[in-house]
Amino acid sequence: MATATKHRYIVSDDKILGGEPIIVGTRTPVRAVVETWRLGVAPEVIPQSLPHLTLAQVFDALSYYSDHQDEINAFIERNSTGEDRLDSQVEIP
Repeated sequence: MATATKHRYIVSDDKILGGEPIIVGTRTPVRAVVETWRLGVAPEVIPQSLPHLTLAQVFDALSYYSDHQDEINAFIERNSTGEDRLDSQVEIP
């Protein structure tokens, strides 16, 4: 059963991605939007690479992230590959 949040387009469902916050009506996690945005993709452009999302859903995902950064950052860390983790720990002179 989906659990609503204070964000219109964000829900959690224990049956989908273990309850990770997702965009309502999809299996797309908030972290996917956040990671795309962190790569420098403007929110207005994200629906081009995730065409099943509306611009309103993208902005709501980023708003949710703003309110729940620790939670989403933990999901990002848990779902990153070993290479991602190594890169973040290596100091570049």
